[in-house]
Amino acid sequence: MNKAEQELRKKSPIQIKNKKASFEYFFVDTYTAGLVLTGTEIKSIRMGKASLVDTFCFINNGEIWVKGMNISRYFYGSYSNHEPKRDRKLLLNKREIRKLQEATKAVGYTIVPILVFIDDKGRAKMDIVLAKGKREYDKRQTLKEKEDRREMDRMFKRY
Repeated sequence: MNKAEQELRKKSPIQIKNKKASFEYFFVDTYTAGLVLTGTEIKSIRMGKASLVDTFCFINNGEIWVKGMNISRYFYGSYSNHEPKRDRKLLLNKREIRKLQEATKAVGYTIVPILVFIDDKGRAKMDIVLAKGKREYDKRQTLKEKEDRREMDRMFKRY
């Protein structure tokens, strides 16, 4: 990810994050994918009504899908409102999908969505990562590092 892409993410008014992912996984490789959505889904995302809790990606017939993503029903939607927890297709190059498919064959690797944002052209994008699961002692180490960082921040704020 280059500097320009990072700036776009920071400027995006909508940033729906999967905060639990960095605690549960080591991030190996990051990809940005487009989301295939219906009309009321994009409206709900623009209102910030989505969640990435317990979400994961899988590959089926050369296509990558996100499962478990909750996009709340659009308040002003009518009979054409969407299903909140349906599987949604992601848009990636065939080369990237093949690379992810090969990597997930190894034990302990999975594909996890970490961020949904709106790009400068108004389209919904999702950052996904190839991730390796952490063990229990790795999680404890992550918590300890987080507490140490907080303590150091407190000390520097005093002086």
